[in-house]
Amino acid sequence: MKKLLYLSAAIIFAFTLTSCGSSDENNERSSNRQGGFGEGSAASVEVVPVQTESISDQVLSYGTIRAQDVVSITPQVSNRVTRILVDLGDNVSEGQVMAEIYDATFRDAVEQARAQIRQQEVAFERDSSEFARQEQLFERNLISRSELDNSRATYLNSRAQLEAARANLSQSQENLANTKIKSPVNGVVLSRSIAEGEIATSGQVAFEVANLVGFETRVFLPLQDWELIQPGQSVSLSLSSRSEAIAEGVVSRISPQLDPTTGLGEVVITLTETETSIYQGALVQARINLQTRENAVVIPRSAMVEKVDTYIEPETGTIELERTYSAFVNQGDSIAVRRELELGIQQGDRIEVISGLQPGDGLIVTGQRNLDDGSKIRVAGSIEREEPEQVQKDTSQVQSLMNLSPEERRERLQNMSPEERQEMRERIQQNRNQRSGNNQQESGNN
Repeated sequence: MKKLLYLSAAIIFAFTLTSCGSSDENNERSSNRQGGFGEGSAASVEVVPVQTESISDQVLSYGTIRAQDVVSITPQVSNRVTRILVDLGDNVSEGQVMAEIYDATFRDAVEQARAQIRQQEVAFERDSSEFARQEQLFERNLISRSELDNSRATYLNSRAQLEAARANLSQSQENLANTKIKSPVNGVVLSRSIAEGEIATSGQVAFEVANLVGFETRVFLPLQDWELIQPGQSVSLSLSSRSEAIAEGVVSRISPQLDPTTGLGEVVITLTETETSIYQGALVQARINLQTRENAVVIPRSAMVEKVDTYIEPETGTIELERTYSAFVNQGDSIAVRRELELGIQQGDRIEVISGLQPGDGLIVTGQRNLDDGSKIRVAGSIEREEPEQVQKDTSQVQSLMNLSPEERRERLQNMSPEERQEMRERIQQNRNQRSGNNQQESGNN
């Protein structure tokens, strides 16, 4: 029985040794393949110098391009449309006839008004002469005062009727002239709402004409942005489907009140310079520059590390969020140093740093998420800057280690410190990758 127990213990012990040896060897191979990320490993990072640039605080909104003045042309008389002389997109000049309305009835009205004038002129001449005779008779005391007053009233009535007939003629002539619908401005036809044969009415818009004096767009902003807008601020405009700017403009007018329904304030932007063709009705994105800072320290937003902490507000008992921002800079090519940041203007994916960084600092832009203050780093491309003697020495050490048997190599690695062991594994992997690349190149040449 004792012999059986000893035999079982010996088998378990042997199996344990074999498993440990295999695990060590597998771990070594895995570390060699991955380039080593164990304890004491240096994280590979990319560093760029901090630079100064100009950055602008902007308000973004959307609007449509339109002419500064759009004139709605409405017929002044009602009748059947006989001719349409212009259509969409046609350029028109001031006073140009755009459409004609049937005018026979209006011509008859003019002739009737002229005949009425002639009739009233005869009556006025007769009553005027009669009033003059009655005045002479009254001076001779041949008629009474009442007879003179009646003659005067008849004369004044005839004169009023003559003036009314002349006014009626002017109105009839104006109606006849209004049978020709004319453009009041120089511009381009935006829309046409009438057709030949239709009845044009005085309450119906027949044409819309854009006055060719310039273009503008109107945007509607919430209160927090609307309060910051001032006349004269510069604006950059781009199509909603493209990123490049197509026009420049300025804030020309600001509504003094908010819309009671939407709570938005209207801002009018006048286009001053255009780089490409501008089409009315095009949807554009307007970037209103509130302020621009020159020579500011600007970094990409992706280079920052954001930390969010929660705390309970003592007075209200609500949970609040506290955000802090930091970035890492390199100290030499081996140590990462955390810098707490005070931020300023943000423009797109760029952000201004008020304090925490200086121009020329080496900003870590990749690999910074997993770093701590004082973490070891390896700057990408720094191995090429090593001295040739050091590279030759490291290569010989790697080569001598590779010439050992697996057991001797494992024993050599176990005698090293964790940092030295990790560094040696990385150099072994680099040596293997280099030899693999050389073999592929030789195969391609053959």
